[in-house]
Amino acid sequence: MSGALPLPGWRDWAFALKTYAAAMLALFLALWIDLPRPYWAVGTVYITSQVLAGATRSKALYRVLGTLLGAVMAVALVPNLVNAPELLTLAIALWVGLCLYLSLLDRTPRSYLMMLAGYTAALIGFPSVTEPGAIFDTAVARAEEISLGILSAALVSAVVLPQSAVPQIEARLTLWLAQARGWVADVLGRTGAGQDGQARDSQAKRLRLAADAIAFDALATPLRYDAGGPPRSPEAMATLRQHMLMFMPIVSAVADRIAALEQARALTAPLRALLADMAAWIASGTTDPEAAARLRARAADEPLPRRPDWNDLVRASLRARLRDFIDLRQDTRLLQRHIADGRPVSGALAFRYTAAARTIRHRDHGMALLSAIGVVLAIGLTGTIWIATGWPDGAGAPMMAAVGCCFFAAQDDPAPHILGFANSAIVGALVAGFYLFAVLPLATSFEMLALALSPALILAGVLMTQGRTAPIAMGAAVNGFTMLALQGSYTGDFAAFTNSALAVILGMWAAALVTRLVRSVGSGWSARRLRGINRRSLARAAAREGRQNGLELAAIMLDRVGLIAPRLAALPPEDAAWTADLLAEVRVGINLVELRRDRRRLAPAAKAAVERLLEALARHFRAPAARAGDDLLGAVDAALDAALAEPGDPAHRAALMGLVGIRRGLFPAAPPYQPPLPAATEPGLAA
Repeated sequence: MSGALPLPGWRDWAFALKTYAAAMLALFLALWIDLPRPYWAVGTVYITSQVLAGATRSKALYRVLGTLLGAVMAVALVPNLVNAPELLTLAIALWVGLCLYLSLLDRTPRSYLMMLAGYTAALIGFPSVTEPGAIFDTAVARAEEISLGILSAALVSAVVLPQSAVPQIEARLTLWLAQARGWVADVLGRTGAGQDGQARDSQAKRLRLAADAIAFDALATPLRYDAGGPPRSPEAMATLRQHMLMFMPIVSAVADRIAALEQARALTAPLRALLADMAAWIASGTTDPEAAARLRARAADEPLPRRPDWNDLVRASLRARLRDFIDLRQDTRLLQRHIADGRPVSGALAFRYTAAARTIRHRDHGMALLSAIGVVLAIGLTGTIWIATGWPDGAGAPMMAAVGCCFFAAQDDPAPHILGFANSAIVGALVAGFYLFAVLPLATSFEMLALALSPALILAGVLMTQGRTAPIAMGAAVNGFTMLALQGSYTGDFAAFTNSALAVILGMWAAALVTRLVRSVGSGWSARRLRGINRRSLARAAAREGRQNGLELAAIMLDRVGLIAPRLAALPPEDAAWTADLLAEVRVGINLVELRRDRRRLAPAAKAAVERLLEALARHFRAPAARAGDDLLGAVDAALDAALAEPGDPAHRAALMGLVGIRRGLFPAAPPYQPPLPAATEPGLAA
């Protein structure tokens, strides 16, 4: 595979020129207003600018509010603690840690508010220690400079060739649906029948599709802030994303039931015909509601025999899942059309349950706390070096330690990214030194200054559009321009420049070191941890803790599965067994909660058997990675025995479908369930 970077297209050059124009606008206004450090406005432009116009605007408000909150905290802390630098360092570190913790719990652009509030206090507070009496003026100036950069980036992005999120969403959604359609066609065509075939056919596709569905979160908010065109609902985008995730357990359940029936040679002719017609319906791409209604009617429940056997139950479960799939597929195409052309969604969605679960996201309190501890220790270490050495420009070290830890806290292992940011600062320092001592003395007007800066800043903008070079390009632009320290008049102090550059680099190196010791984890560790959290959720649901319904539990578990999927490549081969259970556990969760809900309407004997099963399931899922054993299989079969006493009762039928799902999810390779023989035959058998 070639490691060469793709050549930038015209959109990449347009983004680079727009970002450069926004930076020069911010610099001109900051110099015109006579702000003390106008270079902060330029650095902010390069931090804020995004390729999609909606993404830039969506973050602008939260960044401005976060900057103001951070400035207020700096004003509150510095004058009161300036005579106790150790306490001041601790107070700022704790504030940054608290803000980072809260920001990591929110996986939307709102997280920028708290993240900016944290490291803005460090940016303003630490350099102000030598002049605490001017802290209010400094805080106001920093807030003005940063806000000016944010607003300049948002304005230019919105006015000059704004790039909408819609085409990118359409392209990615079309690709996702094509991949999902291929998987479903394999399932309905039974090309993956059998245990080996099923795993080969679907496992990698399922998890890749889950990860890609989670990635749509990054595009939902820019859609809200897109200007022009017909209105498109970000709520519809969130519902669409949740529908996409729900395809995973439902289609995998369909595949499982087909495989079981094929193995037992119990797939009836009507079901075969239905599956073939559904495959043709999917291939046609039609969204005709009448065609969907006809297929749904053919998949309707059939009365169970008076004494149904295992195959009867599996066929009934398959029909239920096929109806769910038809509803999901119709809704998904309607929502896709709404996102593409703004056509309103008429009527209620058929699979309406996911709309209520569209905002449910996993919140990782443990990793957020570790990140907060890491940034507190990094600021404490660099602050101690600064205070102990009396380093005149050492305030930059804890300041940049805060920035480095915050920027990359969402990564499994932030240390390599922080080191890359430090390397970008070295590149930025070299370029800034060349400009400061060789180029800028010749620039006698703003126009000459802007012309002199254009090659470096435009090149940085182009590289920011390429995934591999974006972090180092952004870091070089931000750090380099900050170290350049442009003001209203030329000041080329080599000693101050060198001290500032060393402080910036030391701060980020210290952040990387502390992060490596305290916070860094591998992708494989994170994947196993998320799976363990899912199992604990199942244990709580089985133990009747909380009031979740099945779709809510599925939503949070699927969100975690989507987070696990990109990390699976880091797992060793011996972990392949449990990764195959990920979606099966989601299916078990849905059935478990629905069974828990329906047990109240069961006959006393069936209710008692279900209660015993729930207790056994809670014990099983509390074990970190235990495999389901014969005792749990016996509890499932006992519950099936009891529920089969009245198969015609609606509550018992619902319980039977839940029990079928649990048995197939936990014991796909177990022998078929054998219903108890009628009591009247037992004496004859005994004889």
